[in-house]
Amino acid sequence: MGVSIRTAGAEDRELIVRLLDEAFQDDPVSGWVFPGVEDRRTKHPGLMAAFTDIVLESGRVDVTEDGSACALWLSMPAQDGHGEDGSADAGEDDGPAQVREAVDPGNARIEAIGRLTAAIHPAGRAHEYLWMIGVAPGRQGEGLGTALIESVLDRCDREGLPAYLEASSDRSRKLYERLGFELSGEVLELPDGPVMWPMWREPRTVTSA
Repeated sequence: MGVSIRTAGAEDRELIVRLLDEAFQDDPVSGWVFPGVEDRRTKHPGLMAAFTDIVLESGRVDVTEDGSACALWLSMPAQDGHGEDGSADAGEDDGPAQVREAVDPGNARIEAIGRLTAAIHPAGRAHEYLWMIGVAPGRQGEGLGTALIESVLDRCDREGLPAYLEASSDRSRKLYERLGFELSGEVLELPDGPVMWPMWREPRTVTSA
């Protein structure tokens, strides 16, 4: 049976925030940003809300029709790279600082994660960026995340666009590898924390029947 997918709107904001919060509560990177369990339960939803608002405004959120999974995408334009290995230079980007101020001003790791991931983000070629994907804990393992990603990858293949993401766990990295993503550059080692895997996927040639 196929998975029905639609584009989310502002009316879906609370659903998306809840999905992301539940899906990432035990994620290694979320645990690094909010080391204390109670602190994470209290403040993690605010960070997910900030991310949701950014993508609802500037990108696209896909959600399964039954509301059990969502994917946050940004269409990144071609631009000149200013960092090493063609990565973007986030030194002048105030976004991470604004997110920190809105969510938890005393938590420097909120700003750090934004700047560190921006610094390794490849520049130069237009691409689709999978910022986050969340599946309700009780529905994981049913292929919902794969369906959400493949719906965009199919379009990338038709339009000749690459795709990029950062895997935040070894489990998710293996899923992305099965979908054609490959490690892009060196892994990001968070200070005194876990690693993130930058992954890139070249578009596949679409053949006519």
